[in-house]
Amino acid sequence: QVQLVESGGGLVQAGGSLRLACAASGLTLTFSSYGMGWFRQAPGKERELAAGISRVGGIKSYADTVKGRFTISRDNAKKTVYLQMDSLKPEDTAVYYCAASITKPIATTAGEYEYWGQGTQVTVSS
Repeated sequence: QVQLVESGGGLVQAGGSLRLACAASGLTLTFSSYGMGWFRQAPGKERELAAGISRVGGIKSYADTVKGRFTISRDNAKKTVYLQMDSLKPEDTAVYYCAASITKPIATTAGEYEYWGQGTQVTVSS
């Protein structure tokens, strides 16, 4: 059974930083076979991709709203993907979800991801 477990969320003031981590287990293939992504969903809004990373980390994609502030990375030996979030803004407040895609080396839409974590809340106060 595939499990993606997020950690690192919390409450932070605007301008602060958080580092999210997502640990994978139960994968049927090696972790490096999966494209990974971080999505976020704010109340009343659709889930959107914040950042995605290819199977071995050579290609990264970011939403325009987070470019220059967020950095996605992965450690395939630890089966973990990270999201470093700097210069946080109140509009970054959302539940952040980790997702894994076996079908796409780097996927940008929610429908391209087969596995999802439970999410971790990030709240940025002004």
